[in-house]
Amino acid sequence: MDACSSLAQSTKSGGSGRVNNRDNDQRRPHGRGGGGGKDKVDALGRLMTRVLRHKATELRLNMRGDGFVKVEVLLKLELKTSANIQLKSHTVDEIKEAVRRDNKQRFSLVDENGELLIRANQGHSITTVESEKLLKPILSPEEAPVCVHGTYQKNLESILASGLKRMNRLHVHFSCGLPTDGEVISGMRRDVNVLIFLDIKKALEDGIALYISDNKVILTEGIDGVVPVDYFQKIESWPSRQQIPF
Repeated sequence: MDACSSLAQSTKSGGSGRVNNRDNDQRRPHGRGGGGGKDKVDALGRLMTRVLRHKATELRLNMRGDGFVKVEVLLKLELKTSANIQLKSHTVDEIKEAVRRDNKQRFSLVDENGELLIRANQGHSITTVESEKLLKPILSPEEAPVCVHGTYQKNLESILASGLKRMNRLHVHFSCGLPTDGEVISGMRRDVNVLIFLDIKKALEDGIALYISDNKVILTEGIDGVVPVDYFQKIESWPSRQQIPF
């Protein structure tokens, strides 16, 4: 079983009692909230994403190398959501609901010795997070039969000139599936029109570290933050799937 498939059934445990963030309840609303930007749980989820991926250091939030922070401490931050609600006025149950609603599975919750911790599964720009602690290493090409980066035609010239860059994040992001695979694909926007497939075998053979997150996003720091064009297996237009020479 490849890593993408197996992670749909189980995740590596950060503690003794992981709270399931892959609720299969078909009544779950689409998107992060389901009530639009004014829905308070949707707004809470958006703020959590920003804090846990990008703002923890700035806010002096004590974050472990695996990305986890204490929910109790998170709820004490002097911040307001886009719904104009103080973060501290939210409850632990609302945090859990925001995690449950997130259809891209951006968060993990874990109970360690009776203390609830939360993290963003990927997408970080803060350097507190360590790849080896946050993510599961990919050790063979068979663990990720599909590894594809979605982008846009307008970006292709720049990508072909200088490779895929991680920009202000820690990793370049890839998806382990296509937008038509029947479920929401993490690691790829829905409106992309170009697909860049990574030659995982060549990357691994050349010592490029590849990882997979709890929500099945494939990540790499590349070589000094860049995945060179030499590691592109093929490029296709989407959704027509026409080969693009490079």
